Amino acid sequence: MHQERRADFILVLTTMLAAAGWIFSKEAIHGLPPFGFIGLRFVLASICLLPFCYRHFRQVDRTDVLKAMGVGSLLGSALLLWIYAISVSDTLGEGAFIMSLSMLFVPLVAWPLFKQSPPRLFWLSLPMAVAGLMMLSLGGANGWQQSPSQIWFLGSAVMLALHFNFNSKYARRIPTLLLTCMQLSVIGVMGLVASMLTETWPETVGSTTWIWFSLSVLIATSLRYVMQTAGQKHSSPANAAIIMILEPVWTVVLSVIWYAEQMPMHKLSGCMMILMALLIYRGGPFLIRRLAKAY
Repeated sequence: MHQERRADFILVLTTMLAAAGWIFSKEAIHGLPPFGFIGLRFVLASICLLPFCYRHFRQVDRTDVLKAMGVGSLLGSALLLWIYAISVSDTLGEGAFIMSLSMLFVPLVAWPLFKQSPPRLFWLSLPMAVAGLMMLSLGGANGWQQSPSQIWFLGSAVMLALHFNFNSKYARRIPTLLLTCMQLSVIGVMGLVASMLTETWPETVGSTTWIWFSLSVLIATSLRYVMQTAGQKHSSPANAAIIMILEPVWTVVLSVIWYAEQMPMHKLSGCMMILMALLIYRGGPFLIRRLAKAY
């Protein structure tokens, strides 16, 4: 039990690092083009992993490699949409809650693709999540207040759900570290290609920007995923699923502190409704089992 509690604590810290990653990314793209930032960040991350997994290439079929890299392109598309949304958004907390809906979209995407019917709790959670999304855009003094970044964040969440489904189906025969390395490299290449085609790089990049970039690579990417892996190893799946929901909550807190982001009542209500929808969907089975044992 002590080991499980320590693992849960590590996962809570992981959600804080993930939330800090939003701030690191936002600050880094003040001096770097957004797609170029994603490209550099993930190419470096894949290079860091390569020495630990290159020997596994001989053990994997080429067809599986191509499928894994194709699935990585879905994740790359999601992250390019995400970083573009961050570049045009002043409300990171709101964006984090929209992105957290990707787990609710997973069964909705799997239904037409793989003929897997969503569980009952999904149909209870979905209306609440939709109402929360509406509250983020409705209810202010000026009525409809939808911003372009909300659409980009929503598109990114849908792409993440697509990636989750295909990754689970087609990448089971590839070692985890090798799979991660390949997909990170695909994301990095996509980011650099998108940058070369659409962006202009500054003649000089300030040292402060490189500090934020380094924090993004080392802390929000490398350390975060190491801690997440370590925490999930000893935490129960139900606990881990509920704890990971904290990421958008910390993102809101940091965004309010760092950027003085305004959270009027209708937006706060929308975020809370999305959070409740996620708690019902991801924590519902766990709570039902606990109640069943208690009675």
